[in-house]
Amino acid sequence: MKAAGRRSGTRLRDHLAASDPGLLRLTAGLRTVGAIALTLAVLAPAGADITHLVAGAMTSMAATFSIRERRRGAQAVTLALGLPVALVSLSLGALLSQRVVVGDVFSVALIFCAVYGRRFGDRGMTLGLVGFQMYFVSLFVGATPEQLPAFWAAVAVGFASSAVVRFAVVPVTPTGLLVRLRQAFRVRLARLVSAQIALLDAAPDEADKALEEVRERTARLHETALMIQSRLEEGTPDEPTARLVQRRVADAEIASERLGLSLLSARSAERADTLTLHLPGAPAPEVGRLPGPEEGTALLRRDLRALRALVLRTGSAGAGVAQMRNRLLGYRDEENLPAASAPVRDVFRGIGEAARAVMGLRIALDGPQDESDDSPATARSREELAAEDAAIDAEEAEEAEEPKGLQRPTTRAAVQVSVGSTLAIVGGELLSTERWYWAVLTCWIVFINTASTGEILVKGYRRLLGTVFGVVAGILLAGLVGGNTVLAFVLVLLLIFAMFYTAPLSYTLMSFFVTAMLGLLYTLLHTYSWEVLVLRVEETALGAVCGVVAAALVLPVRTDRRTNELLVTVLERLSDVSEAAVTQLSGGPAEDLLDKARELDQALGDLRSATKPLTHPVTPLRARRTTARYVVALLETCAYHARSLAATAELLPTHPSIAADPRLRGAAGRTVRNIRTIATRVAEDEVTAPVETGPSIASLLADDDASRYDRITGRVLRHLERLDEAVVGLARPLDVPVKAPEH
Repeated sequence: MKAAGRRSGTRLRDHLAASDPGLLRLTAGLRTVGAIALTLAVLAPAGADITHLVAGAMTSMAATFSIRERRRGAQAVTLALGLPVALVSLSLGALLSQRVVVGDVFSVALIFCAVYGRRFGDRGMTLGLVGFQMYFVSLFVGATPEQLPAFWAAVAVGFASSAVVRFAVVPVTPTGLLVRLRQAFRVRLARLVSAQIALLDAAPDEADKALEEVRERTARLHETALMIQSRLEEGTPDEPTARLVQRRVADAEIASERLGLSLLSARSAERADTLTLHLPGAPAPEVGRLPGPEEGTALLRRDLRALRALVLRTGSAGAGVAQMRNRLLGYRDEENLPAASAPVRDVFRGIGEAARAVMGLRIALDGPQDESDDSPATARSREELAAEDAAIDAEEAEEAEEPKGLQRPTTRAAVQVSVGSTLAIVGGELLSTERWYWAVLTCWIVFINTASTGEILVKGYRRLLGTVFGVVAGILLAGLVGGNTVLAFVLVLLLIFAMFYTAPLSYTLMSFFVTAMLGLLYTLLHTYSWEVLVLRVEETALGAVCGVVAAALVLPVRTDRRTNELLVTVLERLSDVSEAAVTQLSGGPAEDLLDKARELDQALGDLRSATKPLTHPVTPLRARRTTARYVVALLETCAYHARSLAATAELLPTHPSIAADPRLRGAAGRTVRNIRTIATRVAEDEVTAPVETGPSIASLLADDDASRYDRITGRVLRHLERLDEAVVGLARPLDVPVKAPEH
């Protein structure tokens, strides 16, 4: 029974780790609900009336979710600074509530300052959020000047409760968060291997579904890797440790993706295109039974399951696990490869490389391992990993030049949201002189974390959709609660938890829970009515429209312009990584390839987010949606090959089977030039330079002196070939001319 209970607990923990990496969403929900519950527990026995309870609850919520800093000391300072900001904002809201013109002017000024404050980093953004939210709270509860002392007390309790829950009840340290993210990476890596096993066993009519699952889990693994990279500086004791973890995470990610590609190639009639793993909805190549004897398939299934077990294993290994690990690592050195076709043997080699990456990850995360049961192949892998670890060195990154004036995103957004809020105030006052602030709040929210007109349009649409359904839920919950205050507050807490838990997943769901919660708050304040909830929808629609109008007419950043800027950045990062990797593989000086690869991943992530308005299901421009998805998938393919080249280049000083080949610089020069040509074309429409095609990379290296460089691996050539093909493939959807080779 105890063993079964432990297994159930482990499965639940792994499920949470995979669905919520680092438990960030769970922590946000628990912290917010805990802070509100503590605030109510302090205020209710003290005899606070319902308006003060609501004000205290909303204050603790704002003080909790607004904090953005990662270090606990910085969080404490921001909370301390936030309290006087909240008190001043609440007081001004109460004093100006009856002075319509002055109050409206102040609202616009406050909104401008709150958005402009993002220029000053996380603390500036937090203080701006607190100031605006507390002004909104004062209007929501109808605070008056004579009631201010009681409201000040409620605000102080809300901030104190937020601090207690943050630092004592639900504490999160950078080190602890990184540990949970690492566990999430392990679980997601294991789930990717499970999807690859399903792809191995899929019938021909199930191949598309199995491949889509591999794509989805590959994307989730990459998402977790980026989250780990963003937390390494705070969660590790020093820079070398951070770089070591970063390197091992990247190795595991590349090895798992390579394994999936080799498995897909083994099941298809010809080698699978890497793009197939990155383009959503792309059909799987025609697959059949795995070539070779059935025993080979059974061994492959067994070893994939063994690899999954190695990924999840923590703590001491044991003799059985060591034997399993030794067998998989032996495939790297061509040991015990089964009698099978060449593509199937490639899969076994891929399993060996993945096992080596998993061992490196275990050493980096858990420290030195027991080496008593090592086979010669395992010992060689350990020696390679140790040599690579010793070669890792830190270098400082260059700081990019920031735009100035109205070109600065924070300034432009502040001007836009101020204009939009002015329109929302005018329209909101016409709809309701008492609840005009709902339109302003919506206009404000649709500008948060958006950078183009298309993003604002999509966010406004999602907020309106969630609000409409939330109104229906609010009506049902208000009828259920009746006059039961305790039940209403319990449901409010549940809805707030759901709001924060679902926020990163779906903005529509978050808006739904917010609106349903507000329906309950109106019930508590005895201001609930059907008319109020309908007005909520009208004000939300008005605020969304005002936000879109302001974004489209005032210092607009068109979605095309935004995506083109980010596309140029991705291409520049791709060129940097590719050129640096090829230079090192050609015998040139070593560079910081880890940071260059991370910058490429971050730039690609920004582009992926910016193209969401173009790929949204409601977009009427179907051709643009298809093109955007295709371009992003091609860039992900390029990034995969560039990361693989960078990882291979970093092995040069330590790996016995890889040596520099000066010919690579010339052979890969065409690819780097093509990347820069496409970037220039995207940035400047009048540029007409073509992309060049020509002989394959392998043929460029096939000269009479090739025997001198027989240590160049086939893997390097394959990655260069695929990168070259993918770059040329980018030319067509981006309208770049292609120049055929002259004979």
